Amino acid sequence: MLAGISDFSYSDFCCSLVDTLLRLGLIALLLTIWLTGIFGSLCLVHFLFSLPMRRTERARLFLDLVEDALKRGQPVEEMILSVAQSRDRTVGVRFHLLAAHVENGLRLGEALKETPRFLPPQISAILQAGEKSGDLKKVLPACREILRERPAGVRSAFHYMLLIVLFFSPASAGIVTLISIFIIPRFKDVAAGMGISLWPLTRFVFALTDSFGLIDIQILLYLMLLAATIAYVGGPRLSRFFQFHGFPIVDWIAWRLPWKQKRLKRTFSAMLAVLLDGGAAEVEAVFLAGDSTANEICRHRAQRVILELQRGVKLDEAVRVFDDSGEFHWRLTNAIHARGGFLSALRGWHEALDAKAFQQEEATAHTVTSGLVILNGALVALIAMAMFGILVALLNATLANM
Repeated sequence: MLAGISDFSYSDFCCSLVDTLLRLGLIALLLTIWLTGIFGSLCLVHFLFSLPMRRTERARLFLDLVEDALKRGQPVEEMILSVAQSRDRTVGVRFHLLAAHVENGLRLGEALKETPRFLPPQISAILQAGEKSGDLKKVLPACREILRERPAGVRSAFHYMLLIVLFFSPASAGIVTLISIFIIPRFKDVAAGMGISLWPLTRFVFALTDSFGLIDIQILLYLMLLAATIAYVGGPRLSRFFQFHGFPIVDWIAWRLPWKQKRLKRTFSAMLAVLLDGGAAEVEAVFLAGDSTANEICRHRAQRVILELQRGVKLDEAVRVFDDSGEFHWRLTNAIHARGGFLSALRGWHEALDAKAFQQEEATAHTVTSGLVILNGALVALIAMAMFGILVALLNATLANM
């Protein structure tokens, strides 16, 4: 009998041990999945935050390599092949793809056309224009002005917008959606069953939920911010996918955005100054400067400047058709009479354009993100006031019946 009890206790102990181990294993698995999700989210945020900066650093590294090769008197194509043969991973995979095209006999400009994702479009266009003009070294300062690092305030504003898009907006949209689908209809049924009169604000919220207005507003705002974030993270090459032939919508939007327009003017002006300092003809300099912007609107305006030059108009007067504000005309007129070259004379204007562009970009990012937070808070407050209106109406009806 004791043996039977002993056998029963041992069997019961084994079952309890197995059950405990299974529970611990399940808890460990869920904890691992949770930690993996958090770690993966942090890695995703870090990847998205650093992607634009890594693109800029890759372009800066390539410009440093080109400048060092030109100082040594080494052909750029030979430098690209020697770096690729060293199997250095810091230059990136697309550098080796560029080297493969060079190895097949292509010049630098042609190889850059075959690898459009290696450099930003404006840097690639400027290098191609410099190759056409016969002096790559003189266009490098224009490239470095384009790659000027964003101030810390602009970077923090965009990082804040990324956090809102990735975490705050989805959570807010989900909460409003759940309230509109599951909670508000129950309050409506209670109010209808008791036949109580509702506040105008409560009726307004019910009308919005019937037409899914609140949900639509949340989803629309989230999609707009998500599109802006994807455009920022994806860079210029991603935007080119939405460029339609015959109607350059992306370039038109870029020209209409104040900070992007200032940067396009800076690029055109810097490249024009470099080419004029290099002794290029005015018509050729304007054409290559317009092409270096990688923007169809700027190219079209550059063609208008060329038409004015062919009609005999002076360059400082012809650039009026490129810049509607007239400031470019005034700056270029002063640069013609200044000493030290066009690029040196226009450097102050380029820095002013950069500063204004950064200021407008930072202000826009802060306005959009702060506006979204305030709007989400207003929607939640609107729903809360509507719900409290129902509760007050229910209390009044109950007190009236007592």
